[in-house]
Amino acid sequence: MATLTIRLPDDKHQRLKQLAKNRGMSVNKLMEELSTIAVTEFDTYNRFKLMALEGDTQLSLKLLDKLDQL
Repeated sequence: MATLTIRLPDDKHQRLKQLAKNRGMSVNKLMEELSTIAVTEFDTYNRFKLMALEGDTQLSLKLLDKLDQL
């Protein structure tokens, strides 16, 4: 497992701490979840873009339907 150090403004750090507390988790776990969401969105976008280039509109529309359900 890697360690990542980031610099944030103090007010943003405090807000993230409060958000994590409200969700009943550590800031570390919150950042892990938020990064998972960001990577998933990136992967989904790239898969959709690839499918669009391949011209499979039906499969692309099914993917959009799945995204609407989230």
